[in-house]
Amino acid sequence: MLIKADIKLVRSLEQRRVRRSEGLFVAEGPRLVGELLGHFECYKLFATDEWLKAHPSAAARNVVPVDEREMSRLSLMQTPNQVLALFVIPEDNAPAEPDGLNLVLDNVQDPGNLGTIVRLADWFGVEHIWCSPTTVDIWSPKVVQATMGGLARVRVHYLELVPFLEKQQERMPIYGTSLAGDSLWSQELTENALVVMGNEGNGVSHEVEALCQRKLFIPNYPPTRATTESLNVAMATGIILAEFRRRMF
Repeated sequence: MLIKADIKLVRSLEQRRVRRSEGLFVAEGPRLVGELLGHFECYKLFATDEWLKAHPSAAARNVVPVDEREMSRLSLMQTPNQVLALFVIPEDNAPAEPDGLNLVLDNVQDPGNLGTIVRLADWFGVEHIWCSPTTVDIWSPKVVQATMGGLARVRVHYLELVPFLEKQQERMPIYGTSLAGDSLWSQELTENALVVMGNEGNGVSHEVEALCQRKLFIPNYPPTRATTESLNVAMATGIILAEFRRRMF
């Protein structure tokens, strides 16, 4: 049975401080919830009879059956789904020494961008994303929705970037994105690397850029044609990851 306290809790989880104090995040929709159920501890599951009939194994969890009217009161979305889950935020078990291709995000602010970047990382086999403390919270409902389930396989860590990069620069190349960089198509790209993506308006901060040993630029076409100032950070991430992986074949 749905109670007012349930609605109040779900609504309060839109706030970062509440998510941290409660240790919970929200996910909505059959596909997203289905992706995350096998990877995160489920604190509580709100679902319609239609969804529960299609997923009988979910009955073993802490399920609260709801009808469509109750789901509309509970949902954080304009169009309510058949299922909403509260998951426990896991401990951040970051690897001591990153390996393979990693993303580093310097003050990315838009929830949609972060969610899309996680989705891209999942597609291109990037298992770890390292974020500055000022990057938008990965457990924000808008970010979680935008990942489309990528959170099941991609781990996102928050830490001070400068000491982290200083420690790693002897181990693996650090690439930074820059309008003043060299063409992505002509640069040597390595299988093990840290790729830094910057803020939507200001790019990579000066302190972080100083630690980037190689600077990448995605050329426009044709080079002499007037065009937009820069690419969206998520779009640029997709192009760069695709080129890194293309070189690996």
